[in-house]
Parts: sequence; C-alpha cells; structure tokens
Amino acid sequence: MYFRAWNTALGDMGYALSRLEIDPDYSDSESSPVGDDNDSPRPSSQNELDHEVAKLTKLGSTPHDKLKRVLPRRNEFIVSPVKMLAGREGNYSGKGRFSAADRCHILNKYLPVKGPTVVDQLTTRAYVSQFSNDGALFVAAFQGSHIKIYNAELGWKLQKNIVARSLRWTVTDTSLSPDKRFLVYATMSPVVNIVNIGSAATESHANVTEIHEGLEFAGDDLGGYSFGIFSVKFSNDGKELVAGSSDDSIYVYDIEANKLSLRIQAHTSDVNTVCFADEASHLIYSGSDDNLCKVWDRRCFGSKGKPAGVLMGHLEGITFIDSRNDGRYFISNGKDQTIKLWDIRKMSSNVTRTPGFRNYEWDYRWMDYPLRARGVKHPNDQSVSTYKGHSVLRTLIRCYFSPEFSTGQRYIYTGSHDSCVYIYDLVTGAIVARLAHHKSTVRDCSWHPHYPMLVSSSFDGDIAKWEFPGNEGTRIPVNTARPRR
Repeated sequence: MYFRAWNTALGDMGYALSRLEIDPDYSDSESSPVGDDNDSPRPSSQNELDHEVAKLTKLGSTPHDKLKRVLPRRNEFIVSPVKMLAGREGNYSGKGRFSAADRCHILNKYLPVKGPTVVDQLTTRAYVSQFSNDGALFVAAFQGSHIKIYNAELGWKLQKNIVARSLRWTVTDTSLSPDKRFLVYATMSPVVNIVNIGSAATESHANVTEIHEGLEFAGDDLGGYSFGIFSVKFSNDGKELVAGSSDDSIYVYDIEANKLSLRIQAHTSDVNTVCFADEASHLIYSGSDDNLCKVWDRRCFGSKGKPAGVLMGHLEGITFIDSRNDGRYFISNGKDQTIKLWDIRKMSSNVTRTPGFRNYEWDYRWMDYPLRARGVKHPNDQSVSTYKGHSVLRTLIRCYFSPEFSTGQRYIYTGSHDSCVYIYDLVTGAIVARLAHHKSTVRDCSWHPHYPMLVSSSFDGDIAKWEFPGNEGTRIPVNTARPRR
C-alpha cells in the first residue's frame, strides 16, 4: 500500500470513506463453496515439496508408525479414525493416549468449509479478522471507525464496540495483547492507540466513555501526520509493539517505558507488514513494496542498521507476512499473485542486482495483474515453495499458517480479491478448499486455534463464520480451567 499526503490519498484511491462496496463484476455463478477435491481448482504444475519443512509438517500431522502399518513393509497412506481409536485403546504408542501428531492427523481432515453463518454485517468495509491466542475473543475492524470484539465462547456476544479515535482512511491493523487485556489499533497516522478492553462497558468512545491512549511513533524530527502505520503486532510477552510504516521504516515501541525504543530505516518503499519470528521476539520479519523480505536480529543490531539477511523472490510488493513461530520459516503474500514459503537459512547478506524484469506500468489498487507477468520468474528466487491460485489486488490481503494444535500447520490459507478464501496444502501445493460467499474482496481471515472454524472479513461488510459440516451452531466450550498454584 502506498501513502501520500492525507488530502490527496483519498482522491487517488477513488473510494468513498465508510461506504459499502460490492464489486460490479462479481457473479454468483463464478464459484461456489468447495470442500470436495473433485471440484477444487488445482495449481499449475505444482510438485510435492521436498524440503525439511515438509518433513517437519508430515511428522507433526502423521500418526504413530504402528498405526500406519497394515502389512509388514507396507504403510497405510490414510489411517482411519476408527483404527486410531482402536490403537489408542490397545496402547500401541505405549503412552495410553493420542500424541499431538495423532490428534492433528485426525483433526486436519475436518476443514472449516461449511456455511457460512454471518456473524455481523456493517455497511462499511471489513478490514481485520483476528482470533485471540486462545480463541475466546474475536476482533473485527471496519473502515467506518468501528472495531468490534466478540466473545466466541458465549455465542458470539458483542463484548466491546470500540469507535476508533482520529480515524484516517481506515483501521489498518489491530493486535490483542497476549493476556487479552488491551487492544492496539493503527490508522494512517504515526499514532497507535491502545484501549483497555477488560472494562465492563460495551461501548468505547475515545475520551468520552473510555480512554484511548495514543502511543506516538513519530520522533522529535518528525511532526504532524507525516506517515501512516500499516502493520502493528504485540510481542509475545506483551511488553513491546513492532510496527511497519509508509516512511519505509520499522518501529519498536516499549510499552512499559512508554517510549519509542527503536527505529530502523528498513526498506526503500512502504513497509506493509512486520511480525516477530518466535516467542523470544529477538528476530523481526518485514515485507515491503520494494519486493523484499528482510530478517532483523536485535541481539546483534549494529549502528548501521543492516538486516541479518534479505530474501528475494517476489516480483511485486509484499502485502503480509506470517511466521511459523519457530524462528526459521515464514510465508508472505505478494502483489505478484503468489504466496511464498521461506527458510531464513537461505537468506543473503546483500540484495543481488538483476536486470529489470518489469517492462509494464501497473498499479494493484485499480488494475488487474498483467497476463504477460504471470509466467515471469525471479532469476534469484530464494523461496522454498510458491503457491498460486488466489488474487492479491486492491488492498493488503493477508495469509497465514493453519493452527498447530489442530492441523500441525499442514495448510496455508489466504483471502483473495475474487471474494473467496483459499486453503492450500503446504506440502503438495494443492488448493484443498475455496470458500465462496462474499461479494467483494476478502482482505483478512482467521482460523480458530483449536476448532475447525474460520472467520473471514470482506469489503462487502460481512463477517462470515465457516465450520466443519455438522458442527453448525455448536458452541465453543467455555474454558473454565484454573491455573494451579
């Protein structure tokens, strides 16, 4: 996404603020919800991934060896749940219970493809979908200044309706603190607001019913609204925020000290996405409109501000990055209409200068991706695998790994400009499901961390909930477990 002066940005975008948008070229006959492999579109010439991450994924979602063996020297490719239950009763694993891999092998067959059920509908574009880490809360952010927090354990009851303060264009991102006490939201300004969502009041109007504290990301040398923030994330300990902005920089904010602790001149264009690599929060991943992904290690960050490494492969700007949370692998969504899987051990210390491969004018905000560019490959592609089929146009569309608990991160899923949600098999690259309901761009979607449930948000204003067939209307059990002393 590009950022210009506020008085020209809205005109250039060509959209009315807080307006419901339905794509005029959308047709109900174009696609339908897909859960059957026979109807699923297939990627072009995708081979099964032969890389360490594929082996790790299989290990994390494959049952015990004794359950797979049907004859000596012969393994069963798909082990039925009935056989696994019998094996558990017979204590084949020697543990008397399912392992995490056994559990994932069963659960990752139950994809959330049924529905959807419309959770909420507003007359403005929905930009953000986000489950909390435990799945108890769900956050949806809309262009018309509303950020709604639903309690997924209590029948999707509205717990908080936050009206964004000093909204500029839209709420670009939100992030829940790990303890679910606070929510931060960013707009097209250098101020990130933090709200206490643990209070009893349902309505939260800034400085009227509750306080929205503004965290200033602009330093002393920057004044006014000189840049906007596209991406903001809490660290795993909840003590810091990392943000990517339109002034080509990465910011780290110390919440306890209430001050900006680090600014990195990271890229040569807008930094559309940032995230921490793992629970330690030492590594930061960033993606930019300069087509590069970069890795930053704060433990050995020098005075020159150089990254630990650079990863090349995208032909166009990067809209989103999601970490596998192991400090090694991540995925990125690109305006070249692809998702790429990366291993940071393949990163370079410098950007390799290559001859220009783009000989056309193109703007993803209002133009379709040129046909001549679809077959072009980066001459120095360092990615592990590439996934194609969805469409990344008009906005910073997001992609994610599926949950570790229920799927062993077997899948990759993403929104799409063609109004659908796509689910890819990480190992084979196949499109295993395409969820069609919306009538406009699906910018964001979120898979429940424990149950086969996925929620998507679209520019048509709908927040839609997808579930496994037969589970419609099933309430999520309330977590009543108490921590031991």
